[in-house]
Amino acid sequence: MHPRDLPATASIEGRITNGKTAHEGQFPYQVGLSFSSSSGSWWCGGSLIDHQWVLTAAHCTSGASDVKMYFGATKRTSAKVIHSVQAFNFIQHAGYNSAVLRNDISLIKTIHVSYSADVRKVELPSLASSYSTYDNQKAIASGWGKTSDSAAGVASTLQYDTFTVVSVATCQSTYGSLVATSKVICIATPNKTSTCNGDSGGPLVLISDNKLIGVTSFVSSAGCESGAPAGFTRVTSYLDWINANSGVSY
Repeated sequence: MHPRDLPATASIEGRITNGKTAHEGQFPYQVGLSFSSSSGSWWCGGSLIDHQWVLTAAHCTSGASDVKMYFGATKRTSAKVIHSVQAFNFIQHAGYNSAVLRNDISLIKTIHVSYSADVRKVELPSLASSYSTYDNQKAIASGWGKTSDSAAGVASTLQYDTFTVVSVATCQSTYGSLVATSKVICIATPNKTSTCNGDSGGPLVLISDNKLIGVTSFVSSAGCESGAPAGFTRVTSYLDWINANSGVSY
């Protein structure tokens, strides 16, 4: 659970409720992130986008002094590679606004991580696909977030599910246009299946081409099982920002 005060309309929560259990090596780009600060610690997800770079949410890095990163894990704390870095390795979007979750994206620089069957980067979408809304397309979200609204903590084993992208207009009907901007991508959450607390910062990957299209950002303050759309930072809106700050090309 993220320790900050949550806004009334959209709460900063991420996890997969009522999802499926991942098997070893299924999501080699998934990174587990344990953040610490003077006021406590919290869990988020991230995506490995290059040997030295992890993409996550700004609300995950915000206020943290350091992070312990778990690469190649299915069981949450049993990873192939574990590495910790201090906050000076965080590049948080300068325009991040916690009130409306604007520009909810951050980069973390890590040691050079070697690729293997269990640890591998996810490809970024091409600039040409910036024009795609991805409406009605299928994508997979994954994370160690809570598996139900009543769960006491995050999951011990990586969870995932397949979701359908909904239009920005559909998302705006729940959250309004200040939160659900064109730089946000939303998914439908039928049958109480959704991202939730602890999934924040993790990946949304398009099934058709295995490209990273979203960074887990928010769910309804009514709860992860409420049926309201779940929101992600739209990666195609930030390709230039990612490239300028990390050198990772698309």
